Amino acid sequence: MKRPLSKRQQAILGYIQTFMSENSYPPTVRDIQTGCEISSTSVVDYNLQILQREGFLQRKREVSRGIELLGEAASVAGDSLRNLISIPVLGNIAAGEPLPVANTGPWNDADFDKVDLPPFLTKGRDNVFALKVKGESMIDALVGDGDLVLLEPITQPQNGDMVAAWLEDREEATLKHFYLEGDHVRLVPANSQMRPITVAATNVSVKGRVVGVVRTM
Repeated sequence: MKRPLSKRQQAILGYIQTFMSENSYPPTVRDIQTGCEISSTSVVDYNLQILQREGFLQRKREVSRGIELLGEAASVAGDSLRNLISIPVLGNIAAGEPLPVANTGPWNDADFDKVDLPPFLTKGRDNVFALKVKGESMIDALVGDGDLVLLEPITQPQNGDMVAAWLEDREEATLKHFYLEGDHVRLVPANSQMRPITVAATNVSVKGRVVGVVRTM
């Protein structure tokens, strides 16, 4: 038999249900803190532990939006949660200096981590994949450390596109705005404190263009 929930726990559960009905994906702990006007994320975490213990939800702590409603709590959130699509998370990408990516080959592999997202985030693109951002060089484009960027696989970007660019000689990838200038490519950060990377065009291959961002904060 479940114990009665406190008013705060009821408010948190109600907020999660409403958020998931409206957005088709779970809130972050910081979303809950702001939405329920709670003093700190640790207080949110404490109450989420109680809600999990009482069987209203379960959490994947390693995932920023890793809340799943259970039982009657889930039914309140509505049918929109049943229409999620599974996106493979291939690894990390640097929004700063280049960083090796865990996988750069085909991504239809069952071993990849997955994230379930509403279809509107991919804007109807096929074969979309995700990379976790490391660094702050794209912060002025509202892409921060720990966010997930959603990319469509392309090889011929337009100037100004935000892309995952593979640097052949370093075997490393970086997240930047792409500009082809003659026989060179300029990879431009969205951070006034950082300088562009300029390399020979033959040294760059584009793995994907950003079509969406899942923010963790």
